[in-house]
This record gives sequence, structure tokens and C-alpha cells, in this order.
Amino acid sequence: MAYASEPWFLVCHGLRIKGFATPSSVAEVSGLEAGTVVAELERLAGDGYVNLREGRITGWSLTPAGRGAHADACGAELAAAGARNALDEAYRGFLAVNAGLLRVCTDWQLRADAPAGAQVLNDHTDPDYDAGVVRRLGDIDAAVQPVVEPLGQVLERFRRYGTRLGAARRRVENGEHDWFTGAMIESYHTVWFELHEDLLATLGIDRASEAKAGSGVR
Repeated sequence: MAYASEPWFLVCHGLRIKGFATPSSVAEVSGLEAGTVVAELERLAGDGYVNLREGRITGWSLTPAGRGAHADACGAELAAAGARNALDEAYRGFLAVNAGLLRVCTDWQLRADAPAGAQVLNDHTDPDYDAGVVRRLGDIDAAVQPVVEPLGQVLERFRRYGTRLGAARRRVENGEHDWFTGAMIESYHTVWFELHEDLLATLGIDRASEAKAGSGVR
């Protein structure tokens, strides 16, 4: 079954990747129109698959039933596409560069050249230091793009990750600091995290199990 093109699946998948999100955030991740996302959320809420949390921060999340339905759909999609081996290989390739990305993000926020045991915030007043970290980000991007590119030929939704990562990297290179690790925008770290979650969700791997295996993820 071609779940990848079905709005209900794309909305559930967006929530699975984001964890907790507004309709506009789900629209960004899924590529659906905002009106379609809202309509699907309302329908899925009636089915007991999603839940709206209101208060200081308002957003949607999957219910246990929704997570189960989404997991089943991911498994069926993967089997129908015959993509298990391709996803397994991409996942291993991703993990091979994941620790490097986490390190470079840390060094963007905290000075890597601080005295041993000290934590010094990077205030971005040293252009040479920042340029060095940005160059390392470019190296990470060059390493992950060949991992992501073949995935888009197997499952449509993976096609956007390479483009989104490249766009965020270019904005960082152009001096837009927030696009490195910013949490409320499609920063490099945000898109990377979503790619990681997509791989885990598609392969049916739990983050806790991955961490116990010593993969060094965040």
C-alpha cells in the first residue's frame, strides 16, 4: 500500500518525527497544505490517533493508538518497497557521521579551545574560530549527502532531507548563526534530528535501544 502518498500517514509521520507540533510545523515536514493538515488532524483525533494539548504551549501529538498505526504503516511500506536493506545501509552510514555532527554542534555553542574542564560559551566574536567550525560542518554535510541521496530513490519522503540540510548549511556559511543549531527553525541540527528520527521510525528502532547499543546518539 502506498502509504507515503496518503495524507493521514504523512500527518502521523510528521508528528512522529516532531514529537509535538503545530499544524504549520507538520505542514513543513510533510509537504502538505496547511488546510489539509488541519482537516486530517481533526479526523485523526476523532479516530483516537492524535491528541491536542492546549495551554501555555499548544500542539498535537500521537496517541499510543496513533503510534501503533503509524508503526504498522511504516513496516508495511518498507516491506512493499523492498527497501529494508537500503534503509539499513543508510542508517549505518548515518551513524558513522552522527557523532561528528553532535561534536561540531557542541563546538559551535561551546568553545572547544577552552581550558580543560571549563565550559566557555561561543559568543561568535572570533571569526577564525567560527570559520573553522563552519568548515567542519561542510565536511559533515559532504559525508551525509551520499548517504541520503539514494534513500530518496527508494522512499519519496527522504528526498527532501538532502536539500533541506544543504539549504541550512548555506545559510550558516552566509553568516546566519541561528541556522546551525536553532531550535525553532529548520536549522541544520533540526533537520538532522528529523532525519535521524525518520530512519528510526521507518526501521522500527527505539532510541533507547539504539543508545544502549552504544551508537553515541543524542
